[in-house]
Amino acid sequence: MSVRDCLSTLRRGDVPTPDALAAFAAGLSDGTVSDAQAGAFAMAVCMGPGLGDAGRVALTAAMADSGHRLDWDLPGPVIDKHSTGGVGDAVSLILAPALAALGCHVPMISGRGLGHTGGTLDKLEAIPGLRVDLSEDAFRALVADTGCAIVAASADIAPADKRLYAVRDVTATVDQVDLITASILSKKLAAGLDALVLDVKCGSGAFMHDPAHARDLARTLVDTATGASLPCRALITAMDQPLASAMGNALEVAAVMAVLTGAARDTPLVRLSCALGGAVLHMAGRADSPGDGAALVSDAIADGRALARFGAMIAGQGGPTEFTDAWADLLPRAPVTLDLPAPRHGYLATMDGTAMGNAVVALGGGRARDGDTIDPAVGLDRIAPLGTRLAPGDPICRIHARTEPDAARAADALRAAITLSDAPPDPAPLIAERIA
Repeated sequence: MSVRDCLSTLRRGDVPTPDALAAFAAGLSDGTVSDAQAGAFAMAVCMGPGLGDAGRVALTAAMADSGHRLDWDLPGPVIDKHSTGGVGDAVSLILAPALAALGCHVPMISGRGLGHTGGTLDKLEAIPGLRVDLSEDAFRALVADTGCAIVAASADIAPADKRLYAVRDVTATVDQVDLITASILSKKLAAGLDALVLDVKCGSGAFMHDPAHARDLARTLVDTATGASLPCRALITAMDQPLASAMGNALEVAAVMAVLTGAARDTPLVRLSCALGGAVLHMAGRADSPGDGAALVSDAIADGRALARFGAMIAGQGGPTEFTDAWADLLPRAPVTLDLPAPRHGYLATMDGTAMGNAVVALGGGRARDGDTIDPAVGLDRIAPLGTRLAPGDPICRIHARTEPDAARAADALRAAITLSDAPPDPAPLIAERIA
C-alpha cells in the first residue's frame, strides 16, 4: 500500500493494515514520506476514530523497528520507568540507581523539558561536566558495569518517532492518545526492555488534568505495550502539587541528593520512587509482590547502595568523581533568592502546577522555544506541601533567580498560582490507581 493509499484509508475512517503502517514508519525514517504527508497522517488520526488496538500496536512496533533495537546479554533483568511528565518529578534520578543496586539494569533513554514540565536530561546536565549524548558502546558499557545510565536517544533509536513528533509539534496533533502511546513505547521497545512501569500523572501540574483521560491513557499504554510483548504496568499518580519540594534543574538534583544521602526520608518523592520500583521489580521476577519490591527499593536507598550507584553513573557520564561527597559545592547556585510570604492566615489549599512550571521557565529554568539555553541554577525550593498551615509572612517557597526583577516577576506569577483556605483541604492519594 502506498503512502497515499494509507492516507486515503484513514480519511475514510478505516485503519490501515499493519504492513501499511510499517511502510509508513519506514518512510518517515528514510525520508520518502514528506512532512506534508506526515502532517496529514497525524491530523487524520486525530480527526478520525483513531487506530484501534491492533493499529496502535502495529504503528508502535513499526516505529520501534524503524531504527536500531538494542539487545542485551546481561545477568539481571533490563527494566525501566517512564513518566508522562509533571513538576518537581525527579524520580528517575533516584529509581535508576536504586534498581541498579538491586541487580537490575536500567538503560534509561530519557527526554528534555516539554512545556511547563522539567526534563530528566536537563536536570542531569546541571551537574558540571555530565554528558547525556553517549555513544552506543559507551552506553552499553556503563549499563553493564554500573547497572544504569540516563541518556538522550541516539539518531538510531526509533527515528520514525523523532520525525513524526517534530511534525506533530507544529501541527497541534501532540495530544492524541494513539500517537502519544506509539511515541512513548516505540523508544522503550527499541531499548530492549524486559519490563516497564509507567507513571501516568494527573493534576494541575501534569499534561492530563482529568482523571478519566489519565485512566484512558494508562490503559492504552499498558494494553499496547502488552500487545507488543513488553510486560508493563501503570500507576496513575497525583500531580496537584510538585512531587519534590523543589522545581528547577540543580534544585531538583539537590532534592535527589537529600533523598539518597538520607536527609529526606518519608516524602512523596521517596514513596513514589519505591512504589514504581516495587511494581517493576515484581514484573521482572525480583520481588514476590509490588509491596515487597517497594521495600527492597527503600532499603537500597536507606543503606547507601543507591547513592553509590548514582555516583558511579555520574562519573561514568563525565561528571565529577567526587559528586556524592561534594554535590552541595558543585551544583550551580543562583545569585538572588527571595522568599514568597503567605499573605494571611490559612491553609495552603491549591497550587496551579502548570502556572508554577511556567514561572520556572520564565526564570530561565526551561525552554520557551526550541533552542533556548537553560539556566540550571534557577527555580523554586522549600515548597510547602498542600495542607500546610500558614501565618502571615510564613514562606510558601523560595525563589532562586538570576536578577531581582526576575525574582519579583516570579513572585507575582506564584501568588496567582496559589490559594489559601480557612479549613485544611482534603488530601488526594499519591497513587490514585494501578493499571495492570
